[in-house]
Amino acid sequence: MKVIGDAQAWQRPTRSTTWVAFWNILAKDMRTYYLKPPNISWGIIFPLAWTGMFFIRSGSGLSGVMSLLPGVVALSILFGTTSLLAVTITFEKKSRSFDRLLLAPIPLEVLMLAKTSGAILFGVVNAFIPVVMAAFIANLSAVNWGYFLAAVVLIAMASTFLGLFIAVAVSEVFEAQTFSNFFRFPMVFLCGLFFPVSKLPLFLRPLSYVFPLTYGADILHGAVNGGNFLAYGLDFSVLTAFCVLLFILSLRNVRRKWIK
Repeated sequence: MKVIGDAQAWQRPTRSTTWVAFWNILAKDMRTYYLKPPNISWGIIFPLAWTGMFFIRSGSGLSGVMSLLPGVVALSILFGTTSLLAVTITFEKKSRSFDRLLLAPIPLEVLMLAKTSGAILFGVVNAFIPVVMAAFIANLSAVNWGYFLAAVVLIAMASTFLGLFIAVAVSEVFEAQTFSNFFRFPMVFLCGLFFPVSKLPLFLRPLSYVFPLTYGADILHGAVNGGNFLAYGLDFSVLTAFCVLLFILSLRNVRRKWIK
């Protein structure tokens, strides 16, 4: 849009005005989307349902809490962030309210970070609902909370930027949900959430390393029960690279498809 380029050239934002815009966009999204009672209740019920389902299915009872906790945490983040962000971005673009944000005299990178920060926070909060549940029935004293928290934040970022990439690639809300499942369901089975990657058939193992959740789940397994099969340095490096790559690709698509 030529008018967008003219508006941004006419008024150069200062650092203070940029951060004011960032926090106002984030606060608006939190009020409009993430702090609504249906989303809050869904954010609580969804991890509870995952936890109950896997505990019952595994038949291991309370003794299996620590082995299942990393997978349930990762799924709570993945489905929470991608579901909400893909819908909100697609809805705002369809209703043209996102076009007004593109006219704001702030860098596109800051705008997209502001739009995704709410989903990242929502994913982090979602991650700790299973943890709170587990604290009542298992001993969490052996958990490495530094690695655990870092993994949760990076998984939330990678999942959010994946949702952003999906939202930019489609034009309808139902398309965003369908496209999201194309990535999410393979991750459930191929990323080592509930059984090791080494137990997958040989022809499927290479696919596991294509998904960012494989590396995030490996850190969680290592932090909770020492079950990581890759080095922490490799996990963190690859997961960070996925975050940067997905964000850059999303920005590229926004500039190519939404700013002309």
